Amino acid sequence: MFGMSWGDTIRVILMGIFILISIIVTIIVLMQESKQTGLSGAISGAADTYWGKNKGRSIEGKLVKFTRILTILFFVIALVLSMKF
Repeated sequence: MFGMSWGDTIRVILMGIFILISIIVTIIVLMQESKQTGLSGAISGAADTYWGKNKGRSIEGKLVKFTRILTILFFVIALVLSMKF
């Protein structure tokens, strides 16, 4: 590319991916339900056991898994961008 080395090109691509991941992680975290249980948590205790068993297959469970994967990717890319190459 126009006078850029391969390292500069990779750095620009990684920065774009890094920004995209940070936006997606922010949106996913805001979409997740709060872990705090108030009065409604005390009333619906029986229903909570069913949802606790199937949490991995629910949308909330998938959001949690996707958040973990993207967060790990976020930190790996942050470490790579902090290195000099």
